[in-house]
Amino acid sequence: MVIRGSTPMGMPSGVPEVVIMRLPQYIRILSEMLAGGVEMVSSQQLGEMLQVTPAQIRKDLSYFGRFGKQGRGYNVKGLLAELKEIMGLDRSWNVGLVGVGRLGRAILSYPGFAPEGFHIIAAFDADPNLVGRVIGNLNVQSMNELDTVVKELDISIGIVAVPSRHAQGVIDRLMDCGIKAILSYAPIAPQGQAGVKIRNIDPVLSLQTMTFYLSSGSAED
Repeated sequence: MVIRGSTPMGMPSGVPEVVIMRLPQYIRILSEMLAGGVEMVSSQQLGEMLQVTPAQIRKDLSYFGRFGKQGRGYNVKGLLAELKEIMGLDRSWNVGLVGVGRLGRAILSYPGFAPEGFHIIAAFDADPNLVGRVIGNLNVQSMNELDTVVKELDISIGIVAVPSRHAQGVIDRLMDCGIKAILSYAPIAPQGQAGVKIRNIDPVLSLQTMTFYLSSGSAED
């Protein structure tokens, strides 16, 4: 099944990256509240859950319009719907994965993407021993087919799960195919193009920042 997606329109310019990073956390908390039957929530309550001040909650939301009523707070269902629309999460997105080694296979087997609207519908690899094999219910395709498949299946997001030495080349190929959103698991500082958003995930770097607090004895502060 091919699910069509489009780039969200009308996104305000000048929204700080840190605010955009917090919005999915708002969505997750609001979704849990809605499932629990909560109808209204205050900025104080949201702030406590996100460990930010109520003023920061109000400032974050002010970038996108006026929400809630003074003295009453926010309607959970309404705010959740608004934030999903802002983030483009009120629709589904087609995703292509490049690299079906151990990491790539783990990504294909992860069940958490589809319920959130992210459907990995194509997998690619440069290894001829992997091309043609069925992994995670997908037929692994050659990198030579990347451009054609991206266009035919309307793939909007690329996930890169290849060794670091090949990552930039793969990112370049995805950008050349018109992919504007790329999630890379390679431990490199990827080089992008104007209009392309690349998010890099490096678990080792995250662990290294955590050991600072362990080494300084401030892990419990």
